[in-house]
Amino acid sequence: MAKLTRSNKKVIAGVCGGLAEFFGLSASAVRIVFVLLLFITFGSVCIAYLILMAILPTNPQNSAESYVKRMNDKLNK
Repeated sequence: MAKLTRSNKKVIAGVCGGLAEFFGLSASAVRIVFVLLLFITFGSVCIAYLILMAILPTNPQNSAESYVKRMNDKLNK
């Protein structure tokens, strides 16, 4: 089962990218929906974004350390 995490392919904090990865959607589409919700809810969706930014961990598979380790493993083969 997929775990909800923040994405390292981020514009601000990776929340929209993480939601997109979790639900199998385009990150651009999630960002567009978020911006539309900003206007519809008069900015109150920012509170949800800030809460998600605080509680969601970053994806360890996409971290810089993981990338360096994978590249070193490929070079050492």
